[in-house]
Amino acid sequence: MSDSSIRQIGPKAAQRSIQFSIKTRRPVFLWGPPGIGKSELVQEIGDRSNREVIDVRLALWEPTDIKGIPYFDSNAGTMTWAPPAELPTDPDSTAIIFLDELNSAPPAVQAAAYQLILNRRVGTYELPEGVDIVAAGNRDSDKGVTFRMPAPLANRFIHLEMKVDFEDWQDWATSNKIHPDVVGYVGFAKQDLYDFDPKSSSKSFATPRSWTFVSDLLQEEGIDDETLANLVSGAVGDGLAVKFMAHRKIAGKLPRAEDILDGKETELSVKEVSAMYSLTVSLCYELKERNEKGTKDWTTISDRFFRFMMDNFPTELVVMGAKTALTNYNLPLDATKMKSFDEFHKRFGKYVLQSMES
Repeated sequence: MSDSSIRQIGPKAAQRSIQFSIKTRRPVFLWGPPGIGKSELVQEIGDRSNREVIDVRLALWEPTDIKGIPYFDSNAGTMTWAPPAELPTDPDSTAIIFLDELNSAPPAVQAAAYQLILNRRVGTYELPEGVDIVAAGNRDSDKGVTFRMPAPLANRFIHLEMKVDFEDWQDWATSNKIHPDVVGYVGFAKQDLYDFDPKSSSKSFATPRSWTFVSDLLQEEGIDDETLANLVSGAVGDGLAVKFMAHRKIAGKLPRAEDILDGKETELSVKEVSAMYSLTVSLCYELKERNEKGTKDWTTISDRFFRFMMDNFPTELVVMGAKTALTNYNLPLDATKMKSFDEFHKRFGKYVLQSMES
């Protein structure tokens, strides 16, 4: 399949498209380069709809893993098929079967999967009525191990190609508490969110997945800078690791978000933009956590949040912080009680509205 024949869409658009296709009972094939979150997207769809996602890595399967293994039924005196345990047998199941790496599976496995997708049955096994199928795989141009998909199988799917989209990733990252230093660095250097080059021999490269690895490393206590630098390099590559560690060193000189919301810090002496990105994210995380804890002085704290950003951050970061608090977190901010809100609305309101509409 030619990659140029498919329109590229971001994760949010892909999620909406898959959800609608599932509603109309049409199988979807999600194409995209490695590490951009295809499997995570399908799992999120399952979580939001309260449906089990059965992740089947077809590249690791044999044809008999799909069709089942024949055995002799001594009671009936005939051969019959034992279906695979991974596939749902409950007639009331509403699971989503996720056939990951479908085009990395050998042709014989794809042929067995074709029967399941086309006829919703294989051998004596039949998919329950409420079960839906989503498949995914890398593109041929990504230089992974792929096999050409047979035209009859390809024609059974609605094909979507997902691309990396920074705005979508930032919304996801701040909603899933990716480490502020990661969100801050990538927010400043958006081009470094994804730098996969299929022609490169490098084993480490930046993707949304590998930046999540870096975030996980930063959550661990007791790691020294040298070890962290080595591991970050192993996740996103040496060049980005050097830049990220420099960013982290500067970000560490900024005041703590807790102290800002408590009114102990009102000014910012370090004006490095990448570091201010990290502080913006930290402030959003801390504000959300205070709300979840039911803090008594919520109006005062939220007022300090806006006041500090307006006094110390450039417009882009004020808008980012406000959008995260208002849209991503839907925090209960009472404009009538906040001293700084009128000024905020006058100076930045139109920009926040524009960001929400984009």
